[in-house]
Formats: sequence, C-alpha cells, structure tokens
Amino acid sequence: MAINPHMEGKPLRQMSEAFKALSDSLNSQNSLDEAHLGVGPFSQACSLVSPLFRCLGIAFKFAEMDYVAKVDDLAETSKSVATLQVMMERDIEANCVRKAGSHTRNLLRVKRGLDMVKVLFEQILSSDGNSLKDPASTAYAQVFAPYHAWAIRKAVAAGMYALPTRAQLLKKLNEDEISAKTKMQIYIDSVAPIILYVDKLFTSRDLGIDW
Repeated sequence: MAINPHMEGKPLRQMSEAFKALSDSLNSQNSLDEAHLGVGPFSQACSLVSPLFRCLGIAFKFAEMDYVAKVDDLAETSKSVATLQVMMERDIEANCVRKAGSHTRNLLRVKRGLDMVKVLFEQILSSDGNSLKDPASTAYAQVFAPYHAWAIRKAVAAGMYALPTRAQLLKKLNEDEISAKTKMQIYIDSVAPIILYVDKLFTSRDLGIDW
C-alpha cells in the first residue's frame, strides 16, 4: 500500500484511509465468517497507527514499543503467509498459540492497540476540553490495564500528566479540529468491523481473547 504523497506528514489521514480501504475490502466479501484478510494489508495499515502512539508521549511509550514490535513481526510473516486465518492455523498446528512471540499472540496484542486508539478517539470526540488525560485514561483503563502488571499501570498513570493537550496533538498530526474529527470518525467506523473480525478468528477457534 503506497502512501499518497499528498498525505505525507498527515499520520491521522493516512491511518484513517488505510483502515477505510481494509474495511471496504472485508465488507465486500460474502460474509464476515467466511472472509479472508491478508496479513500484508493488515500489517501495513496497522503500521500507520504507530505515529499516533509516539504523539501521545511517555504515557504510552511501553504500548508503542510493544505495538511496533508486534506489527513488525506480522509484516515479516506476511512474506510467507497470505492470510490471518492461515497464520493462526499454523500456530494451532504447532501448538504455540499462547507462547511469547507467536504470531497469533502478537495479532491479539496488535488488535488491542487498534481498539485502544478507537476508544481514545471516541472519548476525544465526545469531549470538548483541551486535556487528553480523561480520554487517554479511559481508553487505557478499558483496553490495556486489565492485561498490564501493576508497575506498568503505575508508570502509565504517572505519564498521563505529560500527555500533549488536544491542540498540541492536532498540531503534531497536522490537522485542524474539523479535519481531525472527520478522520477520527472514519477510523472508528472502519476499524470496528476489523476488530470484530479478528475477535471472531479467536473465538471461533475456542482460543479466547482475554489473555
């Protein structure tokens, strides 16, 4: 997926358009249960979310490092595995689904990163204040906190005080208030069916998603 030169320096626009294309591809297939999603297009779209984590600063530094490493693994895997389904089936056959470093485990962590950003955007759109502390705290508590050790949760809580303001974030993303709201909503609408699809890949194989 080549980046449109007109979107350079526009990370929010890049990620929203990438997930819109991914969602359209998924929705164009007969049914969600039988749909196939390529590891390559998925990992490419996911890689465009990384700059957002960086913009949030130290509070999400651990999440950023973890997310980037796991997206990189999926991107590397895409060179030899076509779809997410095939990737998971190979891990199941190798009995390594829950082992650290498995592609399936990494997929679950990446999905969680996408979900965190979705909740963050939802919270930003439903609030008018300039502070991102409440939206970011809610998103973290809802998506990441249940799976993080106490030390990480404490570090994140401390880092929340160093978050950029809403205005600073928009400046980093090279967006104004109106364009940012539009792109955030596109991401929310587009990523929702992708998150649902990935969850179904796990639940339909009795793998669960809470680990």
